[in-house]
Amino acid sequence: MTSGKRAIAPRKQPRQVRAELTRQRILDAAAHIFEEYGYAAGTTNRIAERARVSIGSLYQYYPNKDAILVELVTRHLEAGAASVARYLAEGLPASLEDTLRVFVRAAIENHVDDPRLLRIMAEEAPRSPELLAKVNDYEAERFRHTQELFENHPEVRVADTEAAARLAVTTVELVVHKVCSAPDPLGTRRLEDELVAMLHRYLTGPE
Repeated sequence: MTSGKRAIAPRKQPRQVRAELTRQRILDAAAHIFEEYGYAAGTTNRIAERARVSIGSLYQYYPNKDAILVELVTRHLEAGAASVARYLAEGLPASLEDTLRVFVRAAIENHVDDPRLLRIMAEEAPRSPELLAKVNDYEAERFRHTQELFENHPEVRVADTEAAARLAVTTVELVVHKVCSAPDPLGTRRLEDELVAMLHRYLTGPE
């Protein structure tokens, strides 16, 4: 784990389209470099070269690779939230099993593309107070929505919906992350089917 004492906040927030495109190139390049070389060997020089920017330009946006990794973690969280919001906007299915499938599938979609990068983000991302606060807020919102769903769904029989919401959300996040980032991951459909079945049995079993 890298030290949380180093500066990790982005130095420059893009105000123009060109600057935003440069920032995105740096982030995309960093994701590829970290996945290809690992975090220790994923130097800012390599990232700048892959992004086709000078090292000076990179440092105008990020003070070090810790800051870049934190930005990638933030982008990952925001993508997950956006995916769930999209499914919610479309309306949830009537059955509990199909509703669980929606959320499990959203989690898998947000994890399946870059498994090695996900391991790096989970194991090596600096734990800054700002990042931890963002993660905690993200989780608290998901806990709240999930508890509300369980309380109002006629198929849910578990007595403690608060505990059930925390267990369900955490289980999906950790299991999907662990399985998708394993050297020999299950197929996404097998993972989805088994995780949905496990949660459905828990939520609909006898009190």
